Amino acid sequence: MSTAILDGVSKTYGGTTALHPTSLTLESAVVGLLGPNGAGKTTMQRLLATAMPPTTGRIVVAGHEVTGSHADRVQARRRIGYLPQEVVFPRGMTAFGFLDYIAVLKEWKDSGRRHREVRRVLELVQLDDSGSMKVTKLSGGQRRRLSIAQALLGAPELLILDEPTTGLDPEQRAALRGLLSGLPGTVLISTHQTEDVSALCDRVIVLDGGRVRFDGSVPDLLATAAGRVHLGATPTPGAVHTWKTGNGLIRSVGGQPAPDSSSVDPSVEDAYLLLRAEPQPTEGVNR
Repeated sequence: MSTAILDGVSKTYGGTTALHPTSLTLESAVVGLLGPNGAGKTTMQRLLATAMPPTTGRIVVAGHEVTGSHADRVQARRRIGYLPQEVVFPRGMTAFGFLDYIAVLKEWKDSGRRHREVRRVLELVQLDDSGSMKVTKLSGGQRRRLSIAQALLGAPELLILDEPTTGLDPEQRAALRGLLSGLPGTVLISTHQTEDVSALCDRVIVLDGGRVRFDGSVPDLLATAAGRVHLGATPTPGAVHTWKTGNGLIRSVGGQPAPDSSSVDPSVEDAYLLLRAEPQPTEGVNR
């Protein structure tokens, strides 16, 4: 069963279209959402999180139509966890108190059950020994993990994370990957970190200019760049991007390889850069 469906969904702000008509089905998997700033990633996530209504189209989450009745929208929200890019913490609260406050907003009325859930998500993000600390005393990485914890409350069927690894060190990022990879349901991650996509995601969606440019597995995305990335003593003519690597050779993405260059396995970043360099379609419904 699909966790979320977008059927012809678009969003327009005044005369600007942030998301062109898009149809997608999200099933149980970790899905990476890639794209440049202004591509429509945050707009798509906010629509799925019911934070704003679409201009056109229909959204269904866990069998409940977000764009239908108020009762359906409430039922959908109870099955969604959402981490926006910026989280504002109320002043004076402890880490435990903040999560307890969010759980109350999510209608967890039984205090004993609610507190057990708060302790559970604190442990998941490795903050179980920091629950009594004031949020203002936590480090940037700890606050980011606390914001992730609030999205995990209630084990949501659809978990929407906007740039979750911002401010995390490599060990914390690795721990988060381990956590997210073991969750049931659908995890939708918007990120600029292509290494997180290659290490974690079952599926990747590339947005650009409010349109879906790619939707498939990570190996399928890598296949689009096969034979198009080279190492050599000089840059490849016509390359999309070139840079000197740590071994002194020039890595060229795209272009016509020189005779003394050799083909190398592409990364997700290479495939993304090549995809971005291709002409963008202007018509049709995203699928």
